[in-house]
Amino acid sequence: METVLAVATQYDISPAHLKEGSIFGALSDPSIQFLLDEGVLHKVAKGDEVFSYGSKGGSFYAVLHGKLDFYKQHNDKKLRTRTVCFGEAIGFVSMIALHERVGSLCALEDSLLLEVSSQLFSDFHDQHPFDFGILLMNLSRDMARTIRELSNALVEYDELEK
Repeated sequence: METVLAVATQYDISPAHLKEGSIFGALSDPSIQFLLDEGVLHKVAKGDEVFSYGSKGGSFYAVLHGKLDFYKQHNDKKLRTRTVCFGEAIGFVSMIALHERVGSLCALEDSLLLEVSSQLFSDFHDQHPFDFGILLMNLSRDMARTIRELSNALVEYDELEK
């Protein structure tokens, strides 16, 4: 994983394109540009680990390009619970709950991520309060979809066990 400048990336990270993703939907162009300018862009190669189980959860990542798998860990067990794609976020729960990562994140393909630290999240609130509300709603909606998918998987697993 390496840090890159926005002008050095080969991918379309224009606000118009990013608005097609669920995390950036309905945000203003200036607020998206603020996140791009103040956040950290990471170029991630296929197979790279972005974060590991137990690491500090002081930021979240928005997927600007590519796909990554999240592996939830509990005790001695580790299970892939979801694939994170363009326009989705990962790590928000750890950041907002102030706890360590509960799993690891690995790139399925070459990807570009925007890291939003807790400090940047706070600064975004101060600089773009209206857009902050929209971003929070988008992140909450993304969490709700993930909870629904995981709870559906639990029901399906239970049906298989009977």
